[in-house]
Amino acid sequence: MMEREEIFSKVLRAGRRTYFFDVRATKADDYYLTITESKKFTNDDGSFHYKKHKIYIYKEDFAEFKSILSEMTDYIIEEKGDEVISERHQKDFKKEYNTEYSAKSETEDTLKTTESFTDVDFDDI
Repeated sequence: MMEREEIFSKVLRAGRRTYFFDVRATKADDYYLTITESKKFTNDDGSFHYKKHKIYIYKEDFAEFKSILSEMTDYIIEEKGDEVISERHQKDFKKEYNTEYSAKSETEDTLKTTESFTDVDFDDI
């Protein structure tokens, strides 16, 4: 699908992520919404690159999309509150490690994790 010119745009900067909300026009001159997440990654040499993920939302899906998004965000706030507790979002977060384990159990845990893990790449969706 060829990208069309933005009709109306908003940007949300959130740490190393940036969200772009763009209203675009179809060939028939109807409007749809694209939401793009752009995430900055720093390479070992200090240079950086961005990874982008984009979704398209069409008018016929707006009501249900809005309803489900609202339901999901309300659920998260009700269950966990609006305080950010993520290690990636708090600069002073200190992760505690349990050092009372043997190398054997660590190896067994690694093998169990590796065997049950399925690598999924969402870039092609």
